[in-house]
Amino acid sequence: MLYRPSLSRAGILSLLLCAAAALAAFPAHAQWRALQGLERRGALVSAAAIDLDDGGHVIEQLNPTRRLTPASLTKLATAALALQTWTPAKMFETRLLANAPVVRGRVAGDLILQGSGDPSLDDESLWQLAAELHGAGVSAVSGDLFVDPAPFGVVTCETKDRCHALELSDTAYNAPLASVGVDFGNWCIVVRPTVTGAAALVRGCGVAHLPIPVQGVIRTVGRRGRQTFWIERRTNAAGEDMLQIGGDVPMGDDQTVYRSMSNPLVGAGLLLKETLREIGVQVAGPVVVHASLPPPNSYELGDVEGLSLQEQLGRMLRFSNNYIADVLVMDMAASVDDHPPQALAAAGRLLSDFVERVQARDRPASLVPPPLYSGSGLTTDNRLSADDLVRLLAYEYHDPRHFPAFYGGLVVPRDAPFVFLRQGDEAWLDRVALKTGTLDNPRSVCGIAGYLRKRNGGWIAFAAIVNGGPRWKHVPLYQAIGAERAGIQSLLRRY
Repeated sequence: MLYRPSLSRAGILSLLLCAAAALAAFPAHAQWRALQGLERRGALVSAAAIDLDDGGHVIEQLNPTRRLTPASLTKLATAALALQTWTPAKMFETRLLANAPVVRGRVAGDLILQGSGDPSLDDESLWQLAAELHGAGVSAVSGDLFVDPAPFGVVTCETKDRCHALELSDTAYNAPLASVGVDFGNWCIVVRPTVTGAAALVRGCGVAHLPIPVQGVIRTVGRRGRQTFWIERRTNAAGEDMLQIGGDVPMGDDQTVYRSMSNPLVGAGLLLKETLREIGVQVAGPVVVHASLPPPNSYELGDVEGLSLQEQLGRMLRFSNNYIADVLVMDMAASVDDHPPQALAAAGRLLSDFVERVQARDRPASLVPPPLYSGSGLTTDNRLSADDLVRLLAYEYHDPRHFPAFYGGLVVPRDAPFVFLRQGDEAWLDRVALKTGTLDNPRSVCGIAGYLRKRNGGWIAFAAIVNGGPRWKHVPLYQAIGAERAGIQSLLRRY
């Protein structure tokens, strides 16, 4: 028979107090358990969640201050700083000027396309400018079509993707940056099937004839045929874009594809010149990119305003548009500097300083600012921690002027454009609004950050980032997002 010493009431109380003290030394809840599992296998992880209705009380955290590659989560900082720089109703104007009088329907000089860094400039904008010029009675221009690269000039390429796109592109996300760039710096191309066995029509989205050469043929096949057509944009030694095409397109609806321009300033000028020709205005000279102030005798013949900043931020966040993000960063740099940097990395310092200021509200002023070299996150050298992100989210939550525009750009998983977000329980699908960030190279990145609504109507800000590590370079997306979602669903069950 075992001897069991009896305990006095005071002894039992003492043991209970010791147990409570021991429990207090550990998290009250298993924190980010699935993410801890990824970390044990070699992933790099940073995660945090704070209660926005309780003074920013930390609910859960895992390596919260470890700065990792955030990919498109960087766009949250871009959106927040843009809303500090301008009002949500801010619009960017693009103007069409002439430097000589109109004589019997002819501009006896040059046209000048002058932008202000509108990321949303599109084919319809060019048609509006062309219609205003034609409506002013102009049918011909004797001189050239100048494209003014102001307000931030010609941007040097820095990321591998954008530098590669100067020579070749078979995609749209890597367009170089420009203050005047149509369709996010892309050639918008329509492939229209004709009859079986015949060549499909290849035209522009806003013009009947693309203003660059098209080499090759896309063949129309029957409705049950396999779609194999391909389109590449190549640039020759003279810096001129051309399209190389091939393959088959089945009978049916038009297919629209986008290919990045090597020089969006030139591309915008070429598209405007072709638009003018199709509306009945002939421009005699070539398209010339020229950085200088318009002559004093210049006058306006047309102007168009882009989408509001609020709408642009919504598109940037919902569809993770890299072009909008990085052009806005260049615009912000131009708004505070008479001689703005022509390198995105230098302009990105604005974002680093902003995140540092946000952090300093709750932390010592000796914090090191996070390295941010782009507003899109396309730059893999960007670094943010989960703590950086939740503090930023808290800052926006407590800003009643700007929070509606900021929050409105986030995605609710049930309505997300990405299938991997439309999985999970009902609370995840409906009580969460977030931004994602993913990359594949050189190591995998999967991050989420945003807000969840508590059952009592309160708010929690959260962020979780998973990077591939030295021992596990590429963490599969489904595993990373699954672990992050599991952590958020745990919070949703508790709150």
